[in-house]
Amino acid sequence: MGAISVDKILVTPLRQIAVAGGDVMHAIKSTDPGFVDFGEAYFSKIKLGAIKAWKRHLLMTLNFVVPVGAVQFVFFDVQGEQREEVIGLDRYVRLTIPPGIWFGFRGLVAPYSLLMNVADIPHDPAEIEHKKVDEYIFQWEHKQ
Repeated sequence: MGAISVDKILVTPLRQIAVAGGDVMHAIKSTDPGFVDFGEAYFSKIKLGAIKAWKRHLLMTLNFVVPVGAVQFVFFDVQGEQREEVIGLDRYVRLTIPPGIWFGFRGLVAPYSLLMNVADIPHDPAEIEHKKVDEYIFQWEHKQ
């Protein structure tokens, strides 16, 4: 796998349409920048303060959207470059993460935040690398 830079992470603003009875919140269309293919979609609940780190997909492109709460993401590449993004209702965007970038995330809202991932391939444990949370030093205290 060639070296992928955290600069390749795409941030796409998303539309929220006010509708009586509850808003419509866009996530991704096949015509959007960052869309590669469809493999699966899933949701992950992240409790306030919970840290889920570190992993790197070797083949999968991720499309993260946080429609409930807020999540702090930290990314780093093999060159040691680091990038942080906080997304959620106050910053409703989609993050597109290409394969080869290490990442972790932390829930910022009680009781939990909800992360949706629309991936270009189905889950395959053989294409994921993991590190323990303490294998990469990062101060998770989010600066507001």
